[in-house]
Amino acid sequence: MSAAVGQRLLDDRATRLFIALAGFFCVNAVLAEFIGVKIFALEDTLGIAPLQWNLFGQAGSLSFTAGTLLWPIVFIMTDTVNEYFGKRGVRFVSWLAAGLIVYGFAFAYVAIHLAPASWWVGIAGDQGVPDYQAAFAAVFGQGLWTICGSLVAFLVGQVIDVHVYHRIRRRTGNRHAWLRATGSTAVSQLVDSFVVLYIAFVLGPQQWPTSLFLAVGTVNYAYKMAAAIALIPLLYLARAGIHRYLGRARADALREHAAA
Repeated sequence: MSAAVGQRLLDDRATRLFIALAGFFCVNAVLAEFIGVKIFALEDTLGIAPLQWNLFGQAGSLSFTAGTLLWPIVFIMTDTVNEYFGKRGVRFVSWLAAGLIVYGFAFAYVAIHLAPASWWVGIAGDQGVPDYQAAFAAVFGQGLWTICGSLVAFLVGQVIDVHVYHRIRRRTGNRHAWLRATGSTAVSQLVDSFVVLYIAFVLGPQQWPTSLFLAVGTVNYAYKMAAAIALIPLLYLARAGIHRYLGRARADALREHAAA
Protein backbone atom coordinates (compact mmCIF):
# COMPACT_ATOMS: atom_id res chain seq x y z
CA MET A 1 0.00 0.00 0.00
CA SER A 2 2.79 2.44 0.90
CA ALA A 3 4.54 1.70 -2.40
CA ALA A 4 1.32 2.50 -4.26
CA VAL A 5 0.97 5.79 -2.36
CA GLY A 6 4.57 6.67 -3.16
CA GLN A 7 4.02 5.88 -6.83
CA ARG A 8 0.93 8.08 -6.93
CA LEU A 9 2.92 10.93 -5.39
CA LEU A 10 5.65 10.59 -8.01
CA ASP A 11 3.06 10.42 -10.78
CA ASP A 12 1.43 13.62 -9.56
CA ARG A 13 2.42 16.49 -11.84
CA ALA A 14 2.49 19.09 -9.08
CA THR A 15 4.90 16.91 -7.08
CA ARG A 16 7.12 16.47 -10.13
CA LEU A 17 7.01 20.20 -10.76
CA PHE A 18 8.11 20.98 -7.20
CA ILE A 19 10.97 18.47 -7.39
CA ALA A 20 12.14 19.97 -10.70
CA LEU A 21 11.93 23.56 -9.42
CA ALA A 22 13.69 22.66 -6.15
CA GLY A 23 16.46 20.78 -7.97
CA PHE A 24 17.06 23.60 -10.45
CA PHE A 25 16.95 26.18 -7.66
CA CYS A 26 19.50 24.31 -5.55
CA VAL A 27 21.96 23.55 -8.34
CA ASN A 28 21.94 27.22 -9.40
CA ALA A 29 22.46 28.41 -5.82
CA VAL A 30 25.34 25.98 -5.17
CA LEU A 31 26.98 26.64 -8.53
CA ALA A 32 26.73 30.41 -8.02
CA GLU A 33 28.64 30.06 -4.75
CA PHE A 34 31.45 28.04 -6.30
CA ILE A 35 31.96 30.11 -9.45
CA GLY A 36 31.58 33.34 -7.45
CA VAL A 37 35.32 33.30 -6.68
CA LYS A 38 36.00 34.61 -10.19
CA ILE A 39 35.76 38.38 -10.77
CA PHE A 40 35.11 39.46 -14.35
CA ALA A 41 35.26 42.86 -16.05
CA LEU A 42 31.92 43.56 -17.73
CA GLU A 43 33.24 46.10 -20.25
CA ASP A 44 36.09 43.85 -21.39
CA THR A 45 33.69 40.92 -21.70
CA LEU A 46 31.39 43.00 -23.91
CA GLY A 47 34.33 44.47 -25.84
CA ILE A 48 33.55 48.09 -24.94
CA ALA A 49 35.62 50.86 -23.36
CA PRO A 50 35.63 50.97 -19.52
CA LEU A 51 32.81 53.15 -18.19
CA GLN A 52 34.96 54.48 -15.34
CA TRP A 53 32.11 54.83 -12.86
CA ASN A 54 32.60 57.09 -9.86
CA LEU A 55 30.63 56.39 -6.70
CA PHE A 56 31.33 57.47 -3.13
CA GLY A 57 34.84 58.53 -4.14
CA GLN A 58 35.60 55.15 -5.76
CA ALA A 59 36.26 54.90 -9.50
CA GLY A 60 37.02 52.10 -11.94
CA SER A 61 35.54 49.62 -14.39
CA LEU A 62 32.50 47.46 -13.73
CA SER A 63 33.63 44.23 -12.08
CA PHE A 64 31.33 41.47 -10.80
CA THR A 65 31.64 37.97 -9.43
CA ALA A 66 30.78 35.23 -11.91
CA GLY A 67 28.06 34.16 -9.47
CA THR A 68 25.97 37.16 -10.53
CA LEU A 69 25.31 35.34 -13.81
CA LEU A 70 23.23 32.76 -11.95
CA TRP A 71 21.60 34.72 -9.12
CA PRO A 72 18.97 36.33 -11.42
CA ILE A 73 17.89 32.77 -12.34
CA VAL A 74 17.66 31.98 -8.61
CA PHE A 75 15.37 35.02 -8.19
CA ILE A 76 13.08 33.72 -10.96
CA MET A 77 13.00 30.27 -9.40
CA THR A 78 12.22 31.76 -5.97
CA ASP A 79 9.27 33.71 -7.35
CA THR A 80 8.01 30.69 -9.31
CA VAL A 81 8.11 28.43 -6.24
CA ASN A 82 6.46 31.23 -4.24
CA GLU A 83 3.69 31.59 -6.80
CA TYR A 84 2.64 27.93 -6.82
CA PHE A 85 3.86 26.50 -3.50
CA GLY A 86 3.84 29.50 -1.17
CA LYS A 87 5.99 30.38 1.81
CA ARG A 88 6.51 26.79 2.95
CA GLY A 89 7.82 25.82 -0.46
CA VAL A 90 10.32 28.68 -0.58
CA ARG A 91 11.49 28.06 2.98
CA PHE A 92 12.04 24.39 2.21
CA VAL A 93 14.10 24.95 -0.95
CA SER A 94 16.04 27.81 0.68
CA TRP A 95 17.12 25.72 3.67
CA LEU A 96 17.86 22.79 1.38
CA ALA A 97 20.05 24.98 -0.83
CA ALA A 98 21.86 26.43 2.20
CA GLY A 99 22.52 22.94 3.52
CA LEU A 100 23.86 21.81 0.15
CA ILE A 101 26.14 24.86 -0.04
CA VAL A 102 27.61 24.01 3.36
CA TYR A 103 27.91 20.36 2.31
CA GLY A 104 29.71 21.36 -0.89
CA PHE A 105 32.19 23.65 0.85
CA ALA A 106 32.85 21.04 3.55
CA PHE A 107 33.90 18.46 0.97
CA ALA A 108 35.85 21.08 -0.99
CA TYR A 109 37.77 21.75 2.25
CA VAL A 110 38.44 18.02 2.65
CA ALA A 111 39.56 17.72 -0.98
CA ILE A 112 41.97 20.65 -0.59
CA HIS A 113 43.68 18.96 2.34
CA LEU A 114 44.12 15.60 0.65
CA ALA A 115 47.81 15.01 -0.12
CA PRO A 116 48.22 15.68 -3.88
CA ALA A 117 49.97 13.18 -6.16
CA SER A 118 53.41 14.57 -6.97
CA TRP A 119 52.94 14.18 -10.74
CA TRP A 120 49.55 15.97 -10.62
CA VAL A 121 50.90 19.18 -9.02
CA GLY A 122 52.79 20.20 -12.15
CA ILE A 123 50.60 18.56 -14.79
CA ALA A 124 49.11 21.89 -15.98
CA GLY A 125 52.44 23.72 -16.21
CA ASP A 126 52.10 24.06 -19.99
CA GLN A 127 48.80 25.87 -19.40
CA GLY A 128 50.40 28.48 -17.15
CA VAL A 129 49.51 26.73 -13.88
CA PRO A 130 52.82 25.68 -12.30
CA ASP A 131 51.21 24.49 -9.04
CA TYR A 132 47.86 22.76 -9.58
CA GLN A 133 47.40 22.18 -5.83
CA ALA A 134 47.78 25.89 -5.05
CA ALA A 135 45.38 26.80 -7.84
CA PHE A 136 42.85 24.21 -6.65
CA ALA A 137 43.06 25.52 -3.08
CA ALA A 138 42.72 29.14 -4.21
CA VAL A 139 39.63 28.46 -6.34
CA PHE A 140 37.73 26.09 -4.03
CA GLY A 141 39.04 27.32 -0.69
CA GLN A 142 37.07 30.53 -0.45
CA GLY A 143 37.58 32.30 2.86
CA LEU A 144 35.35 31.52 5.81
CA TRP A 145 34.17 35.14 5.99
CA THR A 146 33.05 35.00 2.34
CA ILE A 147 31.18 31.72 2.87
CA CYS A 148 29.47 32.96 6.04
CA GLY A 149 28.56 36.29 4.47
CA SER A 150 27.11 34.63 1.41
CA LEU A 151 25.05 32.13 3.39
CA VAL A 152 23.66 34.72 5.80
CA ALA A 153 22.83 37.10 2.94
CA PHE A 154 21.18 34.30 0.96
CA LEU A 155 18.91 33.20 3.81
CA VAL A 156 18.02 36.73 4.92
CA GLY A 157 17.33 37.71 1.31
CA GLN A 158 15.03 34.70 0.81
CA VAL A 159 13.03 35.45 3.97
CA ILE A 160 12.56 39.07 2.92
CA ASP A 161 11.69 38.07 -0.66
CA VAL A 162 8.91 35.75 0.51
CA HIS A 163 7.47 38.34 2.91
CA VAL A 164 7.43 41.19 0.38
CA TYR A 165 6.14 38.94 -2.41
CA HIS A 166 3.06 37.95 -0.42
CA ARG A 167 2.40 41.48 0.83
CA ILE A 168 2.27 42.66 -2.79
CA ARG A 169 0.20 39.62 -3.76
CA ARG A 170 -2.43 40.40 -1.12
CA ARG A 171 -2.91 43.80 -2.75
CA THR A 172 -2.80 42.72 -6.41
CA GLY A 173 -4.31 39.22 -6.28
CA ASN A 174 -3.20 37.12 -9.24
CA ARG A 175 -2.66 40.20 -11.41
CA HIS A 176 0.68 41.90 -12.09
CA ALA A 177 3.05 38.98 -11.57
CA TRP A 178 5.87 41.22 -12.78
CA LEU A 179 5.21 43.69 -9.96
CA ARG A 180 5.43 41.21 -7.09
CA ALA A 181 8.43 39.47 -8.65
CA THR A 182 10.36 42.68 -9.29
CA GLY A 183 9.23 44.37 -6.07
CA SER A 184 10.26 41.46 -3.85
CA THR A 185 13.61 41.22 -5.65
CA ALA A 186 14.19 44.97 -5.28
CA VAL A 187 13.84 44.81 -1.50
CA SER A 188 15.49 41.44 -0.83
CA GLN A 189 18.50 42.08 -3.04
CA LEU A 190 19.05 45.53 -1.56
CA VAL A 191 19.67 43.71 1.72
CA ASP A 192 21.49 40.74 0.17
CA SER A 193 23.92 42.86 -1.89
CA PHE A 194 25.17 44.77 1.14
CA VAL A 195 24.99 42.06 3.82
CA VAL A 196 27.33 39.69 1.97
CA LEU A 197 29.89 42.44 1.34
CA TYR A 198 29.68 43.74 4.90
CA ILE A 199 30.30 40.33 6.49
CA ALA A 200 32.88 39.13 3.95
CA PHE A 201 34.89 42.29 3.37
CA VAL A 202 34.14 44.84 6.12
CA LEU A 203 34.02 42.56 9.15
CA GLY A 204 36.47 40.14 7.50
CA PRO A 205 40.24 40.47 7.35
CA GLN A 206 40.25 42.80 4.31
CA GLN A 207 38.32 45.51 6.26
CA TRP A 208 37.12 47.53 3.28
CA PRO A 209 36.60 51.27 3.83
CA THR A 210 33.00 52.44 3.88
CA SER A 211 33.32 54.18 0.51
CA LEU A 212 34.44 50.97 -1.25
CA PHE A 213 31.74 48.94 0.51
CA LEU A 214 29.00 51.36 -0.59
CA ALA A 215 30.34 51.69 -4.15
CA VAL A 216 30.69 47.96 -4.83
CA GLY A 217 27.36 47.19 -3.14
CA THR A 218 25.55 49.83 -5.21
CA VAL A 219 27.04 48.60 -8.50
CA ASN A 220 26.17 44.99 -7.71
CA TYR A 221 22.63 45.92 -6.68
CA ALA A 222 22.12 47.92 -9.87
CA TYR A 223 23.27 44.93 -11.93
CA LYS A 224 20.93 42.53 -10.13
CA MET A 225 17.95 44.83 -10.62
CA ALA A 226 18.75 45.34 -14.30
CA ALA A 227 18.98 41.56 -14.73
CA ALA A 228 15.74 40.99 -12.80
CA ILE A 229 13.87 43.45 -15.04
CA ALA A 230 15.40 41.96 -18.19
CA LEU A 231 14.26 38.47 -17.13
CA ILE A 232 10.60 39.40 -16.59
CA PRO A 233 9.66 37.74 -19.93
CA LEU A 234 11.28 34.53 -18.65
CA LEU A 235 9.00 34.67 -15.59
CA TYR A 236 5.91 34.77 -17.80
CA LEU A 237 7.34 32.06 -20.06
CA ALA A 238 7.84 29.81 -17.03
CA ARG A 239 4.28 30.46 -15.88
CA ALA A 240 2.89 29.64 -19.31
CA GLY A 241 4.86 26.39 -19.38
CA ILE A 242 3.64 25.43 -15.90
CA HIS A 243 0.01 26.12 -16.83
CA ARG A 244 0.33 23.94 -19.91
CA TYR A 245 1.98 21.16 -17.89
CA LEU A 246 -0.46 21.17 -14.96
CA GLY A 247 -3.59 22.35 -16.72
CA ARG A 248 -5.14 25.70 -15.88
CA ALA A 249 -7.52 24.36 -13.23
CA ARG A 250 -4.73 22.61 -11.25
CA ALA A 251 -2.34 25.56 -11.66
CA ASP A 252 -4.98 28.03 -10.43
CA ALA A 253 -5.77 25.78 -7.47
CA LEU A 254 -2.08 25.66 -6.48
CA ARG A 255 -1.81 29.44 -6.76
CA GLU A 256 -4.87 29.98 -4.58
CA HIS A 257 -3.52 27.57 -1.97
CA ALA A 258 -0.11 29.26 -2.08
CA ALA A 259 -1.68 32.68 -1.61
CA ALA A 260 -3.62 31.44 1.40
